[in-house]
Amino acid sequence: MALTILCISFFALLVLGVPVAFAIGLSSLCTILYEGLPLAVLFQQMMSGMNVFSFLAIPFFIFSGELMLHGGVADKIVRLAQSAAGHVRGGLGMSNVVACTLFGGVCGSAVADVSAMGAVMIPMMKKQGYHADYAVNVTTHAALVGALMPTSHNMIIYALAAGGSVSVGALIAAGLLPAAVLMVCMLVAAYGVAVSRGYPAGVFPGWGGVARAAAGAIPGLLIVVIILAGILSGVFTATEAASIAVIYTLLLTFLIYRTMSWHHLLLAAAKAVKTTGVVLLLIGVSAMFQYLMGLYEVADFMGALLSKMSTTPWVVFLLINVILFVLGTFMDMAATILIATPILLPIAVKFGMDPVQFGIVMLINCALGLNTPPVGTTQFVGCAIGEISVGAVMKTIWPFYGALVAALMLVTYVPAFSLALPRLFMGYAH
Repeated sequence: MALTILCISFFALLVLGVPVAFAIGLSSLCTILYEGLPLAVLFQQMMSGMNVFSFLAIPFFIFSGELMLHGGVADKIVRLAQSAAGHVRGGLGMSNVVACTLFGGVCGSAVADVSAMGAVMIPMMKKQGYHADYAVNVTTHAALVGALMPTSHNMIIYALAAGGSVSVGALIAAGLLPAAVLMVCMLVAAYGVAVSRGYPAGVFPGWGGVARAAAGAIPGLLIVVIILAGILSGVFTATEAASIAVIYTLLLTFLIYRTMSWHHLLLAAAKAVKTTGVVLLLIGVSAMFQYLMGLYEVADFMGALLSKMSTTPWVVFLLINVILFVLGTFMDMAATILIATPILLPIAVKFGMDPVQFGIVMLINCALGLNTPPVGTTQFVGCAIGEISVGAVMKTIWPFYGALVAALMLVTYVPAFSLALPRLFMGYAH
């Protein structure tokens, strides 16, 4: 009965439009009151959930991403992408994919990626004769690659939701090849639609133009190299890497690019504080929720249920993908990771999936949810910039959505896509 109260109150609050964090907290409160347990249990779980040293990486990565967003790095990356890929048919679409991937690597946030790249690329594409739905779909889908990049704070959240059993360094290495696969799938989709619609090709500026654009963009892109090299070599931890990312970004935007003003710095700090507060609140209330799910053995129940449906691993993995996708359509990425990981990770491991591979599968599913109504944060931002309705965008979304689903299936059923690099560089074995 208590588990029924927990689940029904949670989903009822979501349907009523209550923010996810409050829906989690209130449903946990209802369950505790029904059980007659002291309310102090909830607050103890909430504080212990947030009071984790590794969580320091989250505000640092978020702040680094905001500094990149407000520090003019996006413009330099756009110039590099245009000079390298703009001469292909539908060149602006191809440039958009490359630019979103590169900027996602330095900011680690799909929403920030759409905000920065969309503000530059979507109006430019519309001006050059590209349809608004194409411009928005290319931008919002390519931006999802940022969830798998080394600066993604959602990787930290997954590692801790998994009970600390998953190495953050292994996750960071595991995300690189799937990110490349996602980019290639998006390039194929963008090119295919561009050819079918007859979009024009741009003019190649010559290798000198590419070199000049690269010289301007490389200092910003070096943040990815610094984080990867430091963590994979063991020079610093993920938490230390996040703080180094902030220091490097401040030096880059103030002293090298000289594009950061005090006004933009304050905007970046304010946005980072707001986002960090939301994420930590989610982590705290999710700790309450996880405590109750552990108390009522929800993971065992779900495992038994899926086992009754099928004992074939590939079928179970497909069902897990469907569950994660559905959750991601109406919950924020961090909330989905915090709630679903304790339930679905043991099931995936039981049927032979590595925890690192499962983390990448979860991140891709959650990223897809960011581009799917009713929550669809990245899609709403892209549609607002492109001045087009969500309904109009959804009508032509399928080539891009299909490309991302194809990449998801590859990562789900071919472990080497996510595990090859951790094994190669870190000797990872599970």
